[in-house]
Formats: sequence, structure tokens, C-alpha cells
Amino acid sequence: MKILGIESSCDETAAAVVENGRHVLSNAIYSQIAKHRPYGGVVPEIASRNHVAKLPGIIEEALDAADESYESIDAIAVTYGPGLASSLLIGYSAAKTLAQRLNKPLIGVNHHEGHLHSVFMVEDPPAEADAFPMQGLLVSGGDSSMVLMKGPGQYEIIGSTIDDASGEALDKAAAILKLGYPGGPIIQRTAEGGNPNAIRFPRGLDSVDRGKWMYKYDRDLCFSFSGLKTSLLTHVKNLDHEPEGQELADIAASFQEAVADALATRVERAFERYEIKSFSCAGGVSLNKVLREKLTALSEKTGIRLLLCPPPLCTDNAAMIAGAAYEKVRLKKATEEPVDVNPNLRLADWE
Repeated sequence: MKILGIESSCDETAAAVVENGRHVLSNAIYSQIAKHRPYGGVVPEIASRNHVAKLPGIIEEALDAADESYESIDAIAVTYGPGLASSLLIGYSAAKTLAQRLNKPLIGVNHHEGHLHSVFMVEDPPAEADAFPMQGLLVSGGDSSMVLMKGPGQYEIIGSTIDDASGEALDKAAAILKLGYPGGPIIQRTAEGGNPNAIRFPRGLDSVDRGKWMYKYDRDLCFSFSGLKTSLLTHVKNLDHEPEGQELADIAASFQEAVADALATRVERAFERYEIKSFSCAGGVSLNKVLREKLTALSEKTGIRLLLCPPPLCTDNAAMIAGAAYEKVRLKKATEEPVDVNPNLRLADWE
């Protein structure tokens, strides 16, 4: 089964053709980073305008690269949330129009479902019986959470950030250090050769809770990155100069270490609470070298298999959307056409 996937939840305009949920025939992406870099973050109006201008060509590019036609596609999948409303609407409108014009099924996919499924889009994926129950770490610019999955489409969020996402923290750190945008790749490059133990930045929620915990998830499995950002800002303000050279590398390395350590520590804590056969990491921040090293070391220490998203599928893309859609079709669950976009869409079990 060949599915055309469309993704436009934020600032990547993407289309892909995927066969049987795993085999990526094409994966076309137009990145808008250069458009948003002058503003230090994504500007919704600029994002949506670029989706309008670029999506038709990206869809044609994906079909041409896969050597497929509109008629040879079996279904169309589209991200309908979460994300920026004005951006989601462009992809959804295009997908709905194509589905009606071609008389093909339209399958709505939660953007986070796509990321969680992407770890299976490798050459030698594990069998379901060997992978589930699975603990998934989802780390991106918009979300940081841990998800317990008893099987495909069965989600239980067991931990989440209570403020900033990990990717957002890296973006803010890069802005404070005047390094540019997006923050994740720049912080990693700047940290090369730096001492990750030069500064002990806070990991968030490490101290004993002295008040009432107001969130529904286990405090020990939740993340907090706002204090880390404030600590960096305070450190830089207390300097009588702008950091550069080795000092700048040390600061970046120490900040990156704090983010990766906070994430890996919560993953390990969850191992003590849940019986799992594997754990995974997906999303843009899963590209981070230090985080990958920590999770790999954790896998070797515990003997629990680690599934990592292939680098080309870590950032937002349409292949993961088409892959997740195929799983819904395969399991004959939740394949009805979405009636509208949902910018605040949450993970929910397939029914």
C-alpha cells in the first residue's frame, strides 16, 4: 500500500510517499529556517504563506522522486494537529482536496504519532512482540514528554515538561549566547571541545518538592527547563564580558549536558516503574549527539533495546506521517477522515 503523506504543522513544508508503512520511496522537504532566522523563531504568518507557495511543488517532487502518479497512490495522509493553526490548515486543505478529487481515503495523523512511529522506519525494525511495551521519549521544539506504549496506537503519557520543551530551551540558550537560530545544532557545534562539567547548570525538579504538586504526572518523570534558561541568563549577565572561544564552548557544553542529563535521568527513572521491552527517542532534539550517547549508554547498562529515529526522519517530515497512517489502516483503527485541524490535539488511543 502506497500512501502520500503531507506535513505542514510548523515551518517545514513536506510531502512523501511511503510503501507499507516502512519503505520510504521519497521524502521531500522545504525548510523555512532561513525565512525565520532573522526573527529568532517561527513567525506563523510567514510559515503559512510559504506553505501555500511551496506545497504544490513539494508534492510533485515527492511523486516524481517515488516514480509514482496521483492515480497510483492508495491513500493520502495528513497532519491535522498539533501545530500552528494557520500552517496546519494549508496541508489539510491540500490533502482534503486531493482526496476528494482522486476519490482516495484521507487519513488524519497526530504529528506526535508520526514521530513515535518513525523509530520503526529503519532497515531492520524489531517485531512488535519484541518492541512492546515500549517507553518513548519525544523531544522537539514544541514538546518534551515520555509515552508508555503497550502496542501500536496505545498511548499513555507518563511524564511531560511543565514549562519549556527541550528544543525550546536550546533555542533560548542560543539566543542568550547570541549564536543564532535554530538553537539545537548551533549549541552542539559551539559545544565541541568544551567542558560539559565546567558549570553545574540545574536539571530541573531535582530538589525536594516543598509545595503541592499540581500536575497529573509523576513529578519524578517530569521535566522543567525554565530554571535552566534563567540560570544561563544569570551566568552570562554576571560576566563582565561576552563569552567567546573556550569559555563560550564550556558554557554551551555545560548547558547541553544539563538538557541531555535531565532527559536521560527521567528515562532511567521510568525503567524502575514500568515493565518494558524497549525504549525509543524521536523528534528534532533526538539528533543531539550527547543525548544519543547517554541513551545508548543507558541501553548498554540495562540491557533494554534502544530504538533511535533515523537522522533524516528526526525533524518534521511527511514520511513519518504516511508511516503512521499505514499502521492505522493495517490495524483497521481510527482511519476516518478528520473534520478539521486541531492545533491542540493530544495523543489518544486508537479506537
